[in-house]
Amino acid sequence: MILLMVNAIAGNADAAAIGADQAEKFARLALAGIDREYPNKPGEVLRGPQDLQSPRTMHPAFFGCFDWHSSVHGHWMLVRLLRLHPDLGSGAEIRSRLAAHLSATNLAVEAAYFEPKENQSFERMYGWAWALRLAAELRSWNDPDAKQWARNTAPLEEKIVALTRDYLPRLTYPIRTGVHPDTAFALSQILDYARIVGNRELEQQSIARAREYYLNDRSYPTAYEPSGEDFFSPGLNVADLMRRVLPAEEFSTWLDAYLPGLREGKPGAWSTAAQVSDLTDPRIVHLVGLNLTRAWTMQGAASALKADDPRRTLLEKLRDIHSAEGLKYVFSGSYEGEHWLATFAVYLLTGTGLSTAVTPR
Repeated sequence: MILLMVNAIAGNADAAAIGADQAEKFARLALAGIDREYPNKPGEVLRGPQDLQSPRTMHPAFFGCFDWHSSVHGHWMLVRLLRLHPDLGSGAEIRSRLAAHLSATNLAVEAAYFEPKENQSFERMYGWAWALRLAAELRSWNDPDAKQWARNTAPLEEKIVALTRDYLPRLTYPIRTGVHPDTAFALSQILDYARIVGNRELEQQSIARAREYYLNDRSYPTAYEPSGEDFFSPGLNVADLMRRVLPAEEFSTWLDAYLPGLREGKPGAWSTAAQVSDLTDPRIVHLVGLNLTRAWTMQGAASALKADDPRRTLLEKLRDIHSAEGLKYVFSGSYEGEHWLATFAVYLLTGTGLSTAVTPR
């Protein structure tokens, strides 16, 4: 059943690729966390004793789910599930919780948090990317509540867009890592956001930076992956970004140089899913997320190739291997994984990023 759902998203990325029962289970994980203030991992720079505040005071919209970015993408997941399943059993509770968190007052505080110089690199760029994904989801949903939440989110959205526009020209080298700061992941989300909302300047800036950072990449060394606490494949993130940036034929040529083994059926270290030794360790459990993100980036790269391209067949086979392994552990019973893994599962199973990613021909 899992593999059937993953296969379905390739044909129709906007379809509800997961059933209502499974959507309800995912939603319950997020609902269990978005008002859970502790344990909490803050990422603040303390400018003085006045900054010693509770997470709920500092971040009244996004104080739960252990950290700010997990809270943000937990909110995105709830919005996406409710958008795809308007009659979800927990729909009324989801709307009530979202209304409480995404109020104009709360979002104004979240936007103002980024005003001091010391805070302007907070959650850069991973949390920024998820905040823009949330904004794009809200803006894409023709629903009265969503429209109000989108208006409330606008100050934070505008602040993050401005910070991004300022930061990208100063980022001389891309950050290539299997955890939060990875540049290719963030640029993928930012580019999708720009296309969804029609921000042509941000779109062109993101495309230009992606080309400068990655167009000349060659023979990516898959043997260097994974590191012991990765939840991204930095190599696959680049491929998933570049299929958004390059026209289909150019992407196909680029992919041959970037991953030359694919045509020979040799994906290297990506041929097997990552093994997770301890679901209760907050860093080791990242590897569950790695299998899910490998699956969605493989699906992304495959979607840009012709149907009869052997590289597409291989990538889709690998996608199935990784998705099946990752989806086994979303419901682990351990908060270390359960506060965030459902978001990654929903991103994968609902084909997020596929329909906005094709460069106009």
